[in-house]
Amino acid sequence: MSKSQYHQPIVVIGAGIGGLTAGALLARRGYRVKVFDQAWVPGGCASTFKRHGFTFDVGATQVAGLEPGGIHYRIFQELGVEIPEATHCDPACAVFLPGETKPISVWRDSDQWRAEREKQFPGSEGFWQLLANLFRYNWCFQSRDPVIPPRSLWDGWQLLQAVRSDTLLTVPHLFTTVGQLLRLTGLGNQRRLKTFLDLQLKLYSQVNADQTALLYAATALGVSQAPQGLFHLHGSMQVLSDHIVEALKKYGGELHMGHSVDQIQVQNQQILGVSIHQQKTGKVWTEPADHVVANVTVQNLVHLLGENAPRRYQQRVKNLPPSSGAFVIYLGVEAAAIPDNCPPHLQFLYDYDGPIGENNSLFVSVSRPGDGRAPEGKATIIASSFTDPKLWEVAEDYEGLKQQYMEDAITRLSQYFHLTSDTIIHQEAATPRTFAHFTGRSQGIVGGIGQRLSTFGPFGFATRTPIKQLWLVGDSTHPGEGTAGVSYSALTAVNQLMAMDH
Repeated sequence: MSKSQYHQPIVVIGAGIGGLTAGALLARRGYRVKVFDQAWVPGGCASTFKRHGFTFDVGATQVAGLEPGGIHYRIFQELGVEIPEATHCDPACAVFLPGETKPISVWRDSDQWRAEREKQFPGSEGFWQLLANLFRYNWCFQSRDPVIPPRSLWDGWQLLQAVRSDTLLTVPHLFTTVGQLLRLTGLGNQRRLKTFLDLQLKLYSQVNADQTALLYAATALGVSQAPQGLFHLHGSMQVLSDHIVEALKKYGGELHMGHSVDQIQVQNQQILGVSIHQQKTGKVWTEPADHVVANVTVQNLVHLLGENAPRRYQQRVKNLPPSSGAFVIYLGVEAAAIPDNCPPHLQFLYDYDGPIGENNSLFVSVSRPGDGRAPEGKATIIASSFTDPKLWEVAEDYEGLKQQYMEDAITRLSQYFHLTSDTIIHQEAATPRTFAHFTGRSQGIVGGIGQRLSTFGPFGFATRTPIKQLWLVGDSTHPGEGTAGVSYSALTAVNQLMAMDH
């Protein structure tokens, strides 16, 4: 590394997991890094807050990629920081379909999961085996760090180097959705199977089986099984960002919370820096930078560029299908509210004819005894439901709507949990307006742009933007949402940035 590289200033916008990871890796590789975020606690949608002795995960509640060879494991190894203490989620999720009292359990052990799905969805094993094969090809391909989608000769070369003969077996499925595969395999009329897939895929890809790209779904549905798996962090989700912040500072990077970036400064399609204001003092200044890494939504990126956003890029963002928001209820409860042998993550659908969202479906995370989220003898329950952000933007009685949603959610949850005035100690809720306020995400949207055929992987938004030396990381880019996904995007952008400087 040339000596001059130690003095190149880089600004990272956003201290979510993607921004922190990019900042820490760049600092480790010799750059002068400053990370700015409007919030007061790092972690973005994977941060936490405390109430009455309870610690609540704001949004993300589970982690993939901590196993040897996983993306978090690899990055923590490079940064020289300890892997956070965590336990496997097993089952990864227990899914309750309407009117059913026994769940579909997504087990980590492959044989146990195979037996479960044979019992739950007879005659579907060919479908699942194809998914498993595609997952294996995808996982090996992604582990070689391809740049997707490529936007330069260097990107294309990195992509080509990652291709192996088994990668080519995925090509025939590049333009296939999960719904199409169900119909091709004669499973299109199996309502329970289709509904189960709709629920799981909505959680991971923001869209249902008919819209989700098959190649993305294979990875999203396969990552729950050994030797991979989903993890429950000890302490809270905040532990993940705390470890990365530790590494950022260890290598001389700076973290500035409570600082809002108002504009990305560009001249002749070249980065100059960013305009910043400090929230406590009101101080405003321009922070110069040779590179800017934006850990924001693609909608926020266009806003930050203003008139400097390329017209075609603006139009592409404008034409995106609407993204989802989330309504989340946070409950601090007596341990007696939790049924025996309760899984750490559950999904409920209450009416086959209703939407996946708006309290007709809930994704629920429950704390474990001794995991640091609740005092002894108590527990946390976090339940989220997809919702239309515009509903909350235009609501005439916002607080009334919020209260109604909260009451409806508690009524639904009470069908499984023992929720009464005696067992509920604390309750509060967040809406898309809450997420917009605390994270700065446009409209408070969550989970990225949706993994449709037109927006996933090779057809999605690149980490390399049309503005030279401006990089986009986070859930708007490949491979999508989740702490593992945004960490992959951070690693991709860091590798591209270093290649440009060399």
